[in-house]
Amino acid sequence: MKTLFIKKSFTIAISVIIICGVCLGALVGFSAKQASKINPKMPTIVVDAGHGGIDNGVQGVSSGADESDINLAIARLVKGNFINAGFNCVMTRTTEAGLYGTTEKGFKARDMQKRKQIIQESNADLVISIHQNFCPLPSKRGGTVFFDKNSDASNALAQKIQQELNNLPQTVKPNEALHGDYFMLKCTESPSVIVECGFLSNAEEDKLLNTTSYRKAVAYAVYKGAVEYLAMAS
Repeated sequence: MKTLFIKKSFTIAISVIIICGVCLGALVGFSAKQASKINPKMPTIVVDAGHGGIDNGVQGVSSGADESDINLAIARLVKGNFINAGFNCVMTRTTEAGLYGTTEKGFKARDMQKRKQIIQESNADLVISIHQNFCPLPSKRGGTVFFDKNSDASNALAQKIQQELNNLPQTVKPNEALHGDYFMLKCTESPSVIVECGFLSNAEEDKLLNTTSYRKAVAYAVYKGAVEYLAMAS
């Protein structure tokens, strides 16, 4: 993990982003232009779209939509927010396909190792993995952020993103950021979180997560929380 060094000008830029809040959120994420080169003065964010290919995750209780497709759509919006704000941003999965190469036995482990390789080669400052949740209790809803309990930095990042998810107008009951014992939280020393954007087992949230407007709102909440963490850490 590289030492995170943020110039004063960048700290000021972050403050502007935070102050603008929803107004800026209405503007970012539309062009989602690709970074042509790495800016060494800006942090590098890795956005991981969970699942992919034959591993489609869970399905919407009403829509039947695959988690993997929703993950990719939201991850692209999150990346667009970061890129438009001048950050370096890399996605682990950029298409509907998985990262496992072949579908032979052990494909899930190969997929995870490829994600780890991309994170390490990107020299990431932050890692954000996008997922959707599912629960036998259909009333359960809302975004939940997971972090490694052994990482204070990941905890701080998770708290900021969780706060922004809880602030969404569609949030019925605030959730708490939780400890998680997951590969994506342990494959790097950099602050990393898994963002379960909502419950596809809840009919109303399933409907929301299949709309472009709500995906943009969730993506901006994730982005804004991460920027607030960077401002705090600078």
